[in-house]
Amino acid sequence: MSQPPPIRCNLTTRIRVAFGLLFGLRSHDLSAAITFMNMMFPGRSLPVRLAKLLAWALSQSFGAIPEALTTARFAKEVSRTPIWLAAGNPLANHPWENDANAALPDQVEVITIGAGFTGGGCAYHWSKTDGGPMAVLEMDDAASGASGRNEGLVVMGRYYAMVKGTVRPYLDQVRADLTAQQRDQLAGQFAAIYAQSAYKNADLVEATVDKEGYQCDYARNGWIQAGSAEGLAALEEAVRLGEEAGFDDWTNLEPDQVWEKGGMRVDHSAGFSRAAAAFHPAKWVWSLFNTAIAQPNVELYSRTKVLRIEDQGEHYLVHTNRGTIKARYIINATESYTGALHRHYRALIYPVQTQACFGPGGSPSMKANIGLSGKGGFFGRHGTGVMAGSDATRVPHERAGSNNPSRFISKFLLGELHRYFDRTPIEITHEWSGTPGFTADEYPVVGLLDGKRQYIIGGMCGSGSAVSFNGARHIVQQILGLDGPDDYPEQYFGVSRLLDPTNHHWPVLKKD
Repeated sequence: MSQPPPIRCNLTTRIRVAFGLLFGLRSHDLSAAITFMNMMFPGRSLPVRLAKLLAWALSQSFGAIPEALTTARFAKEVSRTPIWLAAGNPLANHPWENDANAALPDQVEVITIGAGFTGGGCAYHWSKTDGGPMAVLEMDDAASGASGRNEGLVVMGRYYAMVKGTVRPYLDQVRADLTAQQRDQLAGQFAAIYAQSAYKNADLVEATVDKEGYQCDYARNGWIQAGSAEGLAALEEAVRLGEEAGFDDWTNLEPDQVWEKGGMRVDHSAGFSRAAAAFHPAKWVWSLFNTAIAQPNVELYSRTKVLRIEDQGEHYLVHTNRGTIKARYIINATESYTGALHRHYRALIYPVQTQACFGPGGSPSMKANIGLSGKGGFFGRHGTGVMAGSDATRVPHERAGSNNPSRFISKFLLGELHRYFDRTPIEITHEWSGTPGFTADEYPVVGLLDGKRQYIIGGMCGSGSAVSFNGARHIVQQILGLDGPDDYPEQYFGVSRLLDPTNHHWPVLKKD
């Protein structure tokens, strides 16, 4: 497991690469640098963070990146198509691809806006009921958004301690009426409810794959998160907090165990989610829709962009580029696009850009069908190639769904690959970006959007596969008045905690 000696490159090469990086920087690179600085050096003063960022940038530009480029290169023409979509989309331009005379219905019971993880989940669960007609409207093609541009993991959600840590700062802002100890307790309650729903979501995905016989490359081998010596105490505390709260999925692995499970070289213990799974995200979405549209009460309409929604009291008018449909209920499965469609809800969910690259080659030690992450990025072996991804930078609502990856970040990721895996040749052939939706407390919203009959599932913070399927089942049950577990209580998942926290019906603090 010893690290191979670094491949040397001369000073001229280092200078050439560094200047190429400098002159290739774009505005997003600078925004991403701020995100990286705040993530890597939290709790430090701004001058200290800037100094550390500069030192890091110099080490990357003259060291790690030039050395990485001795065994890695970019194809002459790099595709912006995610690898999940590279073989084509079987539901492209549905239904017009096979029926040029197809038309939108005049009226349906439910309109679901968006055909990704969440829209597919809504369609699937609705098709298993005797509910009236549902139309799923997608501005592009099924799985073309964030659901087809991600890492390819069914995550167990953000583990308990992580969720508690993201919710707590927001509670400090909006619940000044509580003591610090009470806010900490409330953050723990939020984390527990999230973890419970995420466990159910992951198990429901697996059960559905088995029941339906879906061929979506599903394998439940876990997810490894490598850290640093400075983060060992935090890892141990996160594991302890989860176990005390009754959630033992998040644990740790010793370096030899990390190597055995993932083929990844680390010097310190790493975090490990036992029950996370790998899958082909687009095939999962397509499978859900194939099941749904085989039933008479679900239809999918691709390349149908919703322009605006008009509330007419007892029903909604949904105006699209192909015409107008009347519906009694609406499910917004719009994630990062929510602010673009609902401008008055822009404070609810905002888009964050992430990106990935892929190419044949890469370290043969990297195991397939398992989630692998370092401190600066994620990795995965898929067939004869390797994927690497990173970034979490907020972008304007107008850039939701944009596919505009940073070449600097891709080159940084090649250096990170060398940091954890063998230095073997790789040629980057695909490079893309996407925009998951984030909320101010990094906690999802699942429930009514307008207090009437318009619902939303969103703000999943890059963990859509931990919320979308079970969340879709919950909303379908709500619309039809079906009995079932309330995995997404309004006190926790309601939109008013973000849009109107003063009047939000907050959870009652539980007694010890």
